[in-house]
Amino acid sequence: MAKYTAEIAWQRTPNEKFVDQKYSRAHTWTFDGGVTVAASSSPTIVPLPYSNADNVDPEEAFVASLSSCHMLFFLHFAAKAGLIVDSYTDTAQGIMANNQQGKLAMAQIVLKPSVTWQNQITIELSTLESLHHQAHEACFLANSVHSQIIIEPQQLKS
Repeated sequence: MAKYTAEIAWQRTPNEKFVDQKYSRAHTWTFDGGVTVAASSSPTIVPLPYSNADNVDPEEAFVASLSSCHMLFFLHFAAKAGLIVDSYTDTAQGIMANNQQGKLAMAQIVLKPSVTWQNQITIELSTLESLHHQAHEACFLANSVHSQIIIEPQQLKS
């Protein structure tokens, strides 16, 4: 069993009353490798100036982590199949909506990966779909959530 850690740190500034709900939601995430990321609530949830739009919010991080997990497995299965990937880009999007219990939740994540293959070769759509299916089935994070995850591979135009 593997264990993953992150330190989440927030500090009230002396001029913030706190109980009036007028305090900064900016904080940091520090990961076990030493990287620190500036984080905040989303400005769509907590209005400015109490959120910091320049920082990563938990919803963005959730979408990015699912996309990253999918990509890493996709690269693994492509390499295993003898296919050489030159680049992989995903413009992932998360959709917040009320779930069946009426609670706001990340209802859907749409991954839109674009892959460039070595020597600009064209991969059969069925092969591309199979690689994405394998990646989705293997992704630890996709297996951990109840959100609908849609994968829309983007065909690059030559």
